[in-house]
Amino acid sequence: MRLDNSRESSNIEDRRGRRMRMGGRGKIGLGTIVLALVAMYFGIDPGVVLQNATSPTDDTSYSSGPTPSATPETRFVSKVLADTEDAWDAIFQQKGWGHYQQPKLVLFNGATPTACGTGQSAMGPFYCPGDSKVYLDLSFFKQMAQQLNSPGDFAQAYVIAHEVAHHVQHLLGVTDQVDQARQRGGAVAANQLSVRVELQADCMAGVWAHHSDTRRNTLEQGDIEEALNAASAIGDDRLQQQSQGYVVPDSFTHGSSAQRMRWFTRGFKSGDTAQCDTFSAATL
Repeated sequence: MRLDNSRESSNIEDRRGRRMRMGGRGKIGLGTIVLALVAMYFGIDPGVVLQNATSPTDDTSYSSGPTPSATPETRFVSKVLADTEDAWDAIFQQKGWGHYQQPKLVLFNGATPTACGTGQSAMGPFYCPGDSKVYLDLSFFKQMAQQLNSPGDFAQAYVIAHEVAHHVQHLLGVTDQVDQARQRGGAVAANQLSVRVELQADCMAGVWAHHSDTRRNTLEQGDIEEALNAASAIGDDRLQQQSQGYVVPDSFTHGSSAQRMRWFTRGFKSGDTAQCDTFSAATL
């Protein structure tokens, strides 16, 4: 991915190198750790899993310590975030959606407080609508390469763009509408809604990639293949097969490998968010 001359975002909040101290209500118990591991394998929305683990009013603080200096990896993340900001700024203007409110991206190690509860590295990257922040432990990129066989800088950019897309959904009211619909249905219906949310985010990540390349020729040969490989690697069917040896479609929360690849491709080829209406699609 060509980002050498790109600007870096000012919306990076670096919490690395600072240990989190938890009060009584915010202690991380064995049950939370188990839920984190389950979520890691099955792609459960960490905002849902962690909602009751702690709260933003818990007496959680950080121990003192210097913030680590910038590295090539953190500069890459900052440039990708800036590129999503530029793309979505333009898209919001084109669509007449008003001003695009840029999200913060929080870098952390281990665990960190969020408005959705305690965020943990085992959850992988996630977006919290309560504070409009994307949370990322950079060790996830090593996990992608070594455990999920999804290396490459654009695979990493796809992950960031997917979480930023959840922020876009939040701004457009999709998140609130889905949360209300979840409350009216059962577990299976809630899972099906989650799948449509996640596939829409994949499609929107594709829309970003289209606009990024159209505006600034950022994509290199093999980049789209890296994104598709990453989308395939984190499909519910593939993760379930790897973790338990069989697949349970009714428990899908993010979509199958084929679905995730298909919706990212749809967004990339069209460059149009109107093509990302997974909620009206008869088939996914």
